[in-house]
Amino acid sequence: MARTKEFDPDAALQAALELFWARGYEATTMAHLVEALGIGRASIYATFGNKHALYVKALDRYLRSRDRLMVEELSAPGPALPPVRTLIRRFAAEAAADESRLSGCLVTNSAAELGPHDEVVARRVELSWEQIETLLHASLVRARAQGELPADRDPRALARMLLVLAQGLRVVGKASSDPARVRDAAEQALTLLD
Repeated sequence: MARTKEFDPDAALQAALELFWARGYEATTMAHLVEALGIGRASIYATFGNKHALYVKALDRYLRSRDRLMVEELSAPGPALPPVRTLIRRFAAEAAADESRLSGCLVTNSAAELGPHDEVVARRVELSWEQIETLLHASLVRARAQGELPADRDPRALARMLLVLAQGLRVVGKASSDPARVRDAAEQALTLLD
């Protein structure tokens, strides 16, 4: 007869996500995971697989929750540019906020730490960036069609620039103690939408 799990796998996955987000992949040991999840090593392996598999599951969870919000915001009916501006300003505010500055964005962190040598993580990062770019592109096409964006602006190029800006804001925000640096960069970039 199979034993019943004596822990909540969903809560354990959330705890792992938070630990990886705060410490990074390499700096998180199995001992850290055992302590943070409050379950034994054997239960971690039986439920999630090895450390890498657990990291990928935690990254997937992060992507689902974060991407859902962006889809809702950028797909809302009405004017298309205000949600784009709000999104970029939120990225800047999050990058500059003391409470999130040191942890940064898990996707950006994953790209920097694991992306160059981990195909599985690099593919998830790339898919996330493709989705953000597609959402921004669709919003900017709609904005141009609605007369909010000048007709001479290239929605695809602007979407790519905003994606790269957002990732750059997160990197600079993580390392800089000057919040004006990221806020000013975001505001300057948004003038390209005028």
